[in-house]
Amino acid sequence: MAYWLLKSEPFKYSWDQLVKDKRTHWDGVRNYAARNNLRAMKKGDLAFFYHSNEGVEIVGIVKICKEHYQDPTTAETAWVVVDVSPVKKLKRTIPLSEIKAEKKLQNMALLKQSRLSVQPVTAEEWEIILQLADQ
Repeated sequence: MAYWLLKSEPFKYSWDQLVKDKRTHWDGVRNYAARNNLRAMKKGDLAFFYHSNEGVEIVGIVKICKEHYQDPTTAETAWVVVDVSPVKKLKRTIPLSEIKAEKKLQNMALLKQSRLSVQPVTAEEWEIILQLADQ
């Protein structure tokens, strides 16, 4: 299993909206590195749901429930989506400031490639964040 981080601006698509919808496709990715990460996702992989711009924090965990396919929001065949469903909201959200302060997370893609909307997370980073969130 692999781990990921998916960014969404809460005014566009929030954790609460995902919970209400129960499942959605992760669309609108127009960056080749982020697209390649979507292509690498496998059914059953887990991802952190990160609110960007507002909140700026990890709020929950989602599961990849369908592997990549053509993005239905564009006719351009270069772009793909995956389907995700909520697993659980974190007991305690983890703000970016706390991630930056944690020495063991200094190489996390969130800090190194901050503009990338779909990022890999290592197993060690995943466990550290879960510990921070009291999971």
